[in-house]
Order: sequence, then structure tokens, then C-alpha cells
Amino acid sequence: QVQLVESGGGLVQAGGSLRLSCAASGRTSSSYAMAWFRQAPGKEREFVIGISWSGGNTGYADSVKGRFTISRDNAKNTVYLQMNSLKPEDTGVYFCAARTGTTWMYESRWYAYWGQGTQVTVSS
Repeated sequence: QVQLVESGGGLVQAGGSLRLSCAASGRTSSSYAMAWFRQAPGKEREFVIGISWSGGNTGYADSVKGRFTISRDNAKNTVYLQMNSLKPEDTGVYFCAARTGTTWMYESRWYAYWGQGTQVTVSS
């Protein structure tokens, strides 16, 4: 089992930046691909960004390309989401997710482990 805990959410004005962290604990000796998803009120959870176990392969939703970046520090069992040029439509609960294996996936069903989420609110 892997436990994930997100942090770093908050309220920010449009155009601002936030950095989210996701700390993993438990059975972290295995290889895990990681991703961030988000869910806005009244909407389905959507893929935001993913990163392979090595960190060498990443993928982005079109809506965040050029603004969000993902990175990981496997020595610290932590994944980071740097969000720049935030827009009101980026508002939502951001969830960290992990799946056994080296490759990230777009669909949430491939991820067995989830954090509790952290709220990000972008004001206009």
C-alpha cells in the first residue's frame, strides 16, 4: 500500500503561481508512475499531468501546456506540481495519484492510490 498526502493548495489571483507537493509513504520501494488530476465543482475528475518513474517522460493536458510542470524526487518520495499563469478555470480540488509501474496514464482508472486532495482556488 502507498499513502499519498498533498499539500500546497490555496487561494491565488489569476496570473499567480502555486506549487503543490505530493508525499508518498508506505510501500515506496516499488516503481510508481505519478499523476495529478483535478475536479472542479459539478464536473468530472480530469487528468492534468503525469510523470514516469524515472521522471524522463511527462504528459500534459492541453489546457495546462506551457503553464504547469511536474517533477519528482524519488529520494524524498515526493512529486511536485508547479502551476504558473493560473486561470480561474484552474480552480478545483487537485488529487495526486500513483500507479504501480513506470508509465503514467491519462485515465484515472489505472491509478490504485490516491491522495485526499488539496483545494486550489484562482480568483479573477
